[in-house]
This record gives sequence, C-alpha cells and structure tokens, in this order.
Amino acid sequence: MTDNVERPLRPRPSINRDNQFWFDGAAESRLLIQRCVGCGALRHPPGPVCPSCHSFEWDSIEASGRGTIYSYVVNYHPQLPAFDYPLPIALIELEEGTRLLSNLVGFEIEAIEVGQAVEVEFIEYDDELTLPAFHPAG
Repeated sequence: MTDNVERPLRPRPSINRDNQFWFDGAAESRLLIQRCVGCGALRHPPGPVCPSCHSFEWDSIEASGRGTIYSYVVNYHPQLPAFDYPLPIALIELEEGTRLLSNLVGFEIEAIEVGQAVEVEFIEYDDELTLPAFHPAG
C-alpha cells in the first residue's frame, strides 16, 4: 500500500443490546465489565444471561484497566490493509478476574511474555470506533 492510498476502516464489531454498553464505555475511555445483579459474577464477553445463576438482570462496573497477559499470539498473515503487522493479540486477565481479547501496543514483539503486567489505553480508529488496547505497565 502506498502513502497516497487511504487506509480502509477497521472491520466493524457486531454490536447488539447485550454489548452496546461495552462499546459505549470504550468510546468514553472506560473499560466496563458486565456484572450479574443476582449473584455478582463478572462476565466477559457480555451476554443476556448469567452462566452462574441464570439471572437476566445485570449492570456493569468500571474495571481498573490493569491486568496481565494470560496468553498471546502474534499474527503475521493474512494481512489486511486496515491493520498494522506484526499484530500482537492477547488474552488479558484483568485484576477484577475476567479475561478479554485485545491488541497489544507499545511492545517489542520479542519482549512479550505471559504474566507481564499491562494497562489499558483507548485507541480511536475513526469517528465511530474506539477500542481498548494494552501496553506494558509502568
């Protein structure tokens, strides 16, 4: 891709009534986690029913944004023009106990390690899409 070619938008996530709050929070630079009103269990990805007590009632809490790398992969292919490569993707274990998939930013690929402390930052990809990514803590 040459410098004078406009980069395509990142693919749009599938947003529904169960996860809209999460994307709205990201747009406000807030990392929200769904919480069951019935038993207090935290869950991600968001869903309509608690897998622990089967309640349909939920609210959300704001996560600290701190966690550790539980697992990761570095994607090299296939390359899509909306992404930068290599593309490190990690399963982040948040301090609150839930896990979520996210991009890693600010890392040397060779320096990524399981158990490494990370902190959230929010990346505005365009006027309609802001997503969390994680960088090394500190």
